[in-house]
Amino acid sequence: MTIHKEGRKILVILLLLLFGINYLLIEIFAVAAIVFNSFLGCSVMLFLLVLQFFRNPKITPLIDSKFVLAPADGKVVVIEEVEEVEYFNNKRTQVSIFMSPVNVHVNRNPVSGIVSYFKYHPGKYLVAWHPKSSTQNERTTVVVKMSDNLEVLFRQIAGAVARRIKCYIKEGDVVVQGAEFGFIKFGSRVDILLPTDATICVNLGDKTQAGMTRIAELPG
Repeated sequence: MTIHKEGRKILVILLLLLFGINYLLIEIFAVAAIVFNSFLGCSVMLFLLVLQFFRNPKITPLIDSKFVLAPADGKVVVIEEVEEVEYFNNKRTQVSIFMSPVNVHVNRNPVSGIVSYFKYHPGKYLVAWHPKSSTQNERTTVVVKMSDNLEVLFRQIAGAVARRIKCYIKEGDVVVQGAEFGFIKFGSRVDILLPTDATICVNLGDKTQAGMTRIAELPG
């Protein structure tokens, strides 16, 4: 288990801030022991809570070109047919994974191939489960073309709490299934847009693990 690079600066700043406040309480303001111990306990819990947001466990991705793997840890909250209007302009099966604050926040490539499309969209910060969050919230859209020319689209979507999306890939990049492509701080969701004839391998409410859970079997 390691700490993700996105969290290292935040954790150092938080540690120094909490240390400084606790030092002031006991050395400058000389608060009662019960008050200091209570605040110290809250400080430790807060630091550990933020620390777990940025954990980055080592995994061995379940690489298999026949399947689309989960791009995020979380819970499946949407499985439905939608009209995709940004890139494909046709019907697609959407699978959405909600990332709570207690999930690992590393995002991993669901398939291998070449990034054929990438776009960052500024936007709102509706709660991640809101139906319009896929089209109105801050988000990134990525399309990867596989070796058989089949394309899969996926989106990182910011939410009411998660207001910082990091995506490390760009158009033309060669990506590997299960490898890290981004990070969403403190939660939110990832959508995957699949061909309508793909066989969905998960159900609503299922828990997913990035790079390990099979989301769908591709046609052909």
